[in-house]
Amino acid sequence: MFEPEAQEREFTDKVVSINRVAKVVKGGRRFRFSAIVVVGDGQGKVGFGLGKAHEVPEAIRKAVEKAKKDMVQIPIINNTIPYTVVGEFGSGRVLLKPAADGTGVIAGGPVRAVVEVAGIKNILTKCLGSHNPHNAVKATMEALLQLASPEDVATRRNRPLAEMVG
Repeated sequence: MFEPEAQEREFTDKVVSINRVAKVVKGGRRFRFSAIVVVGDGQGKVGFGLGKAHEVPEAIRKAVEKAKKDMVQIPIINNTIPYTVVGEFGSGRVLLKPAADGTGVIAGGPVRAVVEVAGIKNILTKCLGSHNPHNAVKATMEALLQLASPEDVATRRNRPLAEMVG
């Protein structure tokens, strides 16, 4: 019973964007809110969620729940990613490059949120194309999903790990 509660406490979440949308009805406008949230454990697990509701806190809560359900594990080696990768979603493209120790997180807005909650400490990023928060977050997640650890690559190629690391 106590295990799930302990796991939930270690997750950090960041609100990437909150958007107010209006529906025009006979009596005026009805406002609703949509929120994009990223959740991670700082150890390579990360997920994002989109929540919609009549109030901001409720939209954020829904987004956090969705993000926790859709978490994925990504490989982190020496506080950075193993190799350069490009993720695409819609018209948004995000380039992620590994960086040396002491570089820090060189990223803007939505990409920074995803990378920081994942636990990556040194990385270079560039948004190519659309800077829309939806596209940027989804493209970043797409790029992170393309990453494979050296152990996975070695087993897939039937080679020893020493040959992969070189």
